[in-house]
Amino acid sequence: MNSTLTLDFDTQENFSKNHYAFKVNDLQFDEIFERVKSDNISFGSGPRSSDDGKINTNYGGRGVYFEDPNGHLLEIITTDYVID
Repeated sequence: MNSTLTLDFDTQENFSKNHYAFKVNDLQFDEIFERVKSDNISFGSGPRSSDDGKINTNYGGRGVYFEDPNGHLLEIITTDYVID
């Protein structure tokens, strides 16, 4: 984390599962992805295929999806492409 990113935590007992996407650079992607693999976390190329063992190369970047221990879908992506 750094000074430009904040995460707010809620203390509810029940919560909806959500999708969180993080734009990262290539070095950060490699470091995060290596940790995901070394921790044997299932990963995948899309939100509906988060356990196919593949990454995507959408929009000229790289992206991968995986779940956190609470069932939230996390995404890391490197592309600079902006969808309007």
